[in-house]
Amino acid sequence: MAEILQNVKPTRMELLKLRKRIKLADKGHRLLKEKRDALISEFMVVIKEYREARKNVEENLKIAFYNLLMAEVLLGSRDIKQIAGITLRNIDLDFTSKNIMGVSVPIMKIDNLVRRINERGYGFLSTNAKLDDAAKNFEESLSVIVRLAEVEESVRRIAQEVEKTKRRVNALEYIVIPRLKATIKHIEMRMEEIERESFMRLKKIKASLEARK
Repeated sequence: MAEILQNVKPTRMELLKLRKRIKLADKGHRLLKEKRDALISEFMVVIKEYREARKNVEENLKIAFYNLLMAEVLLGSRDIKQIAGITLRNIDLDFTSKNIMGVSVPIMKIDNLVRRINERGYGFLSTNAKLDDAAKNFEESLSVIVRLAEVEESVRRIAQEVEKTKRRVNALEYIVIPRLKATIKHIEMRMEEIERESFMRLKKIKASLEARK
């Protein structure tokens, strides 16, 4: 049997208050279960997006590293490092957010990163097509990496909210509501007991008065 609430007087006023509280607790429990189920549904959608984004990143980087390796075979590691040093650039990443069932998830926007061959800063005569391909592949990969980061953070935040909501549902279902019900039953039984004691006391008083007559 569930524990009863402490310091609750067995009065009709307390009984009415507890009945109101259990109605609110039942309503809150129902709403939280609906929220939990909706969040789990959204979580499954985002998990699917995460898997697709991760697959895209892996495929893009596989091609990019292959072309980089081919360029390094033809040019040598030293030339690749020198070229990498002169092709540095600043990348602007814009952060906004959207709301999913009360959870704020990030939206990351990045400009088109793919540059023309003549915008990368290295000469054509001393390089080869594989280096151009590798540079393009890595620039394209940045966009899908940003998308992966966005979805991964969304997964983490929604998962946290699902867990938090599940704890609240369980607390209401297994602790709060059972305690309220147990306390209501305890008060009802105590009030019945008090009424019986009062009835017996009045009966004795009445018998005593009749005996005196």
